[in-house]
Amino acid sequence: MDKKEFIQKSKKVAKTILHVNKYLVVIALGVLLVGFVGDNSIVGHMKYQSHMNELKAEIAQHRALTKANLEQIYLMQTDMKAVERVAREQHFMKMDDEDVFVLSDDDPTPQTLTGNETVE
Repeated sequence: MDKKEFIQKSKKVAKTILHVNKYLVVIALGVLLVGFVGDNSIVGHMKYQSHMNELKAEIAQHRALTKANLEQIYLMQTDMKAVERVAREQHFMKMDDEDVFVLSDDDPTPQTLTGNETVE
């Protein structure tokens, strides 16, 4: 078989494949377009789904925080000791006759800025 015959047979085979499988080619192109191009593609859908899952987790965190805050509000409305505890713990308030010492975990050595200036 020489080169010319091989090329002719190859063209016939390619023409036959394209003629028979033109519907398959169109279907494959359609699947590729729907699957990977545009906002409604499968890839876009997966991105939207992961973003929705993140938002749902954030909503759950906010609901738990809201529930804890509502419980604290209820306690503060019913018990004066709870009000005092919140004032001391969160707002560093004190009674008139007591002294409060705030302990820090910071480095006790002062940092030198420039020249004779120091920050404590």
